[in-house]
Amino acid sequence: MGLELYLDLLSQPCRSIYIFARSNNIPFEFKHVELFKDSVLGKKPAAGSGAEQPRAGPSNSEGAGKVSLLKKVPALKDGDFTLAECTAILLYLSRKYNTPDHWYPSDIQKRAQVDEYLSWHHANIRANAPKTMWIKVLIPLFTGQPLPSEKLQEVMEGLSTSLKQFEERFLQDKAFIIGSEISLADLVAIVELMQPVGVGCDIFEDRPRLREWRRRVEDAVGKELFFQAHEMILNIKELSNIQIDPQLKEQLAPVLMKMLK
Repeated sequence: MGLELYLDLLSQPCRSIYIFARSNNIPFEFKHVELFKDSVLGKKPAAGSGAEQPRAGPSNSEGAGKVSLLKKVPALKDGDFTLAECTAILLYLSRKYNTPDHWYPSDIQKRAQVDEYLSWHHANIRANAPKTMWIKVLIPLFTGQPLPSEKLQEVMEGLSTSLKQFEERFLQDKAFIIGSEISLADLVAIVELMQPVGVGCDIFEDRPRLREWRRRVEDAVGKELFFQAHEMILNIKELSNIQIDPQLKEQLAPVLMKMLK
C-alpha cells in the first residue's frame, strides 16, 4: 500500500503538506476530504494529471475519520501507519523521503530556528490570519448576516502586530526565515498568510519586505504549484452564492458565532 494523504486545500496545514510533497516529488494518493461537504464548497479543485493531483469524486471524509483518531485533516496513512497534525506529517515526510537538507536542516542551530518559528507561529500568525476568512465569508455564509466591521479591524490589528514581529524577529534582512534557502518554516508561514489575501485583505501590498519574501517562496516551490494549491482559497468569495443545507447551517452557525467572541 502506498502513501495516502487526506487533505482539503481550503485548509492551510493541508496546503503546506500538499506543496511540500509535490515540490519534492513524493509519490502519494490524494484523498480529497471536504471540510464543509458539497453543500458548502459547491465545487472541487480541477483534476490534474497523475495520482498526486486533486481530483473530483466522492469525499473521503469517512476515511479520514478512520485514519485520524482526532477526526480532522491533514491525515497521513502509510501502509498500516497513520499520523495526524501538520508539523508531525511534514517532519515524517522529510525524514522518510530524505528531502533536501534546507527544508529541515541537519545543522542543530538552523533546525532550532525552524522549530522556534513553528512554535511561535501557532500563537501569533495562525491565531489571527484565518479569522479574516471566517469574518468576511464563512460566518456571514452560515448566519446570514455580516459581522460588525469592528471585528475585522480588531483581527487585522492583531495580525499587523504579528506581521511586524515576523519581519523583525524572523525574516529580518534574510531571503528566507533561516537564511538563503526555503525551509518548512517559510512554507507553514506562507500558506497561513494567503488566507487574508483570499478574502481581499492584501497584507503584502504595503509591506515590501514581506512581499519580496512571498515572491521568493513562490519561486522556490514553483509558481504553478503554488497557485494550484491556493486556487480554492483565492476563489473563496464564490462561496457567498452557495446554497447551504439548512440542517448544516443550523448546526454550525451558533458554533461559528462563538469563535470570535
